[in-house]
Amino acid sequence: MNGGSEVVSYLIVLLFLTSLLMNFTDIPQRIQLQRFSSFVRRKLYVLEEMESDARRKAVAYLSAAGIREASKVLDGFVDNFFLIRPVEMEPTDIIKRLRHLIRTRESSVRDYVRRVLGTAERSVQYSVETVLEVVSVLRLLNKLVRHYLELGLKHNNWILVMQLAIQMPEILEIAKAYANSVDAFTSGMPIGDGAGPLVAKMLVGWGEPRREIVEGTDLYEAEVEGRKVYAIKASGPGSNVGWPGEALEKLVGELGGAVDRIITVDAALKLESEETGEVAYGTGAAIGDLGPEKIAIERVAGNYSIPLDAVVVKMSEAEALGPLTKKIHEGVVKAYEVVRRTIVEKVREGGTVIVVGVGNTVGIR
Repeated sequence: MNGGSEVVSYLIVLLFLTSLLMNFTDIPQRIQLQRFSSFVRRKLYVLEEMESDARRKAVAYLSAAGIREASKVLDGFVDNFFLIRPVEMEPTDIIKRLRHLIRTRESSVRDYVRRVLGTAERSVQYSVETVLEVVSVLRLLNKLVRHYLELGLKHNNWILVMQLAIQMPEILEIAKAYANSVDAFTSGMPIGDGAGPLVAKMLVGWGEPRREIVEGTDLYEAEVEGRKVYAIKASGPGSNVGWPGEALEKLVGELGGAVDRIITVDAALKLESEETGEVAYGTGAAIGDLGPEKIAIERVAGNYSIPLDAVVVKMSEAEALGPLTKKIHEGVVKAYEVVRRTIVEKVREGGTVIVVGVGNTVGIR
């Protein structure tokens, strides 16, 4: 009996000491720190593999495009050409300043590509720019994850590392979308984000544009049941989104504001409860830029009191950056039918409507 009592006593003391250590020391936090940091490191390895694979594909594409020392060219772009947003404490002319910075950065990137690429078709130049941007985004994701991991370990901040671990699945999903997009951009296949340009082309036919209304943005003309239709989309078939806001401003100005309706068409991120390819119709500018192009569309519509409609095709971020799927194509057809019906029902016969196909026009002439 005495032996059994001693064992029970030892167990009670052990439980008491364990409880003391677990409740009044930082041992549990250190265990959590090691647990979550180990998880993040494993995911970081996957992220690094995605970046390496994208770099290999990018180097192969740049070499095939005629760029010598493609690896050095890629390294010369990654981590450079960043954009510092304008001061937002003083909102006066912030859009004008942001637009100027975006254009300046794009001009710098374009000059860099032209310098290393030499003489090549503009569509190839656009695709090279996009491939460089994709690798740059993957590199940035890698650096940010490693930064927060090392910061958490440096200060023994297990909560920061835990938050990072919780977000890693979402970060990996975004990274995977960008990594997989390299194949589409290098092969010239249409992607999900090309839904808007596809609808515009279906509406006006597959002929040549009337003209390039602004750099990298084409203007088409057609007639739909007695209504004059102008369609705006980025110049293809290279990877390009153009300047739809500026193009719309210029066109409406040329027409003297005599426009009955503006319809914007774009891809939109779906909720998890929504199906890929769902089409929604609403009011406003369907465009996902940093601000200058969207506000240009809104301002021209407001200044001339032109009704502004939005038609969107729902998809995930991975689907938007990946090759066009059957479901998205079916959504494009539905969106085309919605746009055409809107023109017939809401624009008087003999009236004028502008359709803006927003999105990346890779693989779409």
